[in-house]
Amino acid sequence: MARQASDVEVTRQVLASAVAEHRPEALARALRSLPPADAARVLDSLTPFDLGALVTLLGEAQLAELLENMAAMDAAALIVKLGRAQAADVHEHMAPDDAADVVEELNPLQGEAILVAMDAPEAAEVRALLAYPADSAAGLMTQEMVTVSPELTAEEALAAIRRVAREVETIYYVYVTDEDDRLLGVLSLRELVLAPPETPVGELAHRDLITVRAEADQEVAARLLADRGLLAIPVVDEHDRLLGIVTADDAADVLEEEATEDIERLGGSEPLERPYLRTSVRTLVWKRVRWLLVLFVAEAYTGSVLRHYEDTLAAAVSLAFFIPLLIGTGGNTGSQITTTLTRALAVGDVRFGDLLRVLRKELAAAVVLGAIMALATVLRAWTLGVDVQIGMVVAITAASIVVWSAAVAAVLPLVLRRFGIDPAVVSAPLITTVVDGTGLIIYFSVANWLLGL
Repeated sequence: MARQASDVEVTRQVLASAVAEHRPEALARALRSLPPADAARVLDSLTPFDLGALVTLLGEAQLAELLENMAAMDAAALIVKLGRAQAADVHEHMAPDDAADVVEELNPLQGEAILVAMDAPEAAEVRALLAYPADSAAGLMTQEMVTVSPELTAEEALAAIRRVAREVETIYYVYVTDEDDRLLGVLSLRELVLAPPETPVGELAHRDLITVRAEADQEVAARLLADRGLLAIPVVDEHDRLLGIVTADDAADVLEEEATEDIERLGGSEPLERPYLRTSVRTLVWKRVRWLLVLFVAEAYTGSVLRHYEDTLAAAVSLAFFIPLLIGTGGNTGSQITTTLTRALAVGDVRFGDLLRVLRKELAAAVVLGAIMALATVLRAWTLGVDVQIGMVVAITAASIVVWSAAVAAVLPLVLRRFGIDPAVVSAPLITTVVDGTGLIIYFSVANWLLGL
């Protein structure tokens, strides 16, 4: 961490020297030497005047390239420091999908002002992408792709690709479309290069297409692309017209973002929209307090259970020694299973149709784990010198709670996904809360049965 901070400071010094001496090549090298997040921190430390002077020296195209590699939020923070004309020029040099992401991070007035200042063709491309929901496949796509007519020969198609190669995001896939932009097929650049020059592209194209609809969730598109090992996947409308493509790098960003959200929800907190260090204390409180209050209310019934069995506790005070151990064991068991299944659901390893298989597997594991925990609690009871009967109560309860917790944690995420609810919402704290009260009921029921209280 210290070295990273040092690298950022060194880059700031290099930038200051390069600006003063008007050396754009040194500027570009210094900024590219840092990870995108650190480059964003360096640029963000500049005043609007100094940043504008740097852009003038560096060039809009160079800054656009840097911004494309940054998080959209960081890029937007830099864009607002520039004048409207300069910001519009930078956006014109960015890929339309990246430019659209940045505009979405700006307030509506700022975004519209930049779009109005941009050249009409580039602004129209960005507006077309902004028309789709941000979390849809179409909101993630780029329209910079290679399309050819089926009547072109392989040689003619290669010549067409050469003319647009610098303007498109990827040339590895060539999409074959008709005059109405309907997607007919796809072939790789390698297949096109190796084909006889006079072969029509329509004969080379693969017709068994893997596509995603424009309105599909971006996570569905990203998962499909990753599962099939593709470099890009075409996005089509209801008439199979080609609208754009989702590329592997954008899909990877989506999957990382979704995984981050799942992890944060598993911890009982709403996902952060901004990086942690740029998130205000007020936002942290708001993101966490809702779940804390829900869990507080849910936990209240644990106190009700204890009050209901206060006579049992009074008759065998040593039962109280093991309450934290037992409810902790149940909560930990449920948290382990919930975390595993939530991730398995996210990557498509498990579906609702697998519910019985999942339940059987987790119950089988729980029986073994329950036996191990029962033995451990017997040993713990012995070290505390409690009555043998109390030790048996605790052992039977530990085994029962592990099995019960496993059953709840195995079923609940799959059922919620079935009803369209994000299973990550069934966080570890919530599972713990549910198991706490029911575990106490099991504990005191076993005690009453074995001890005759």
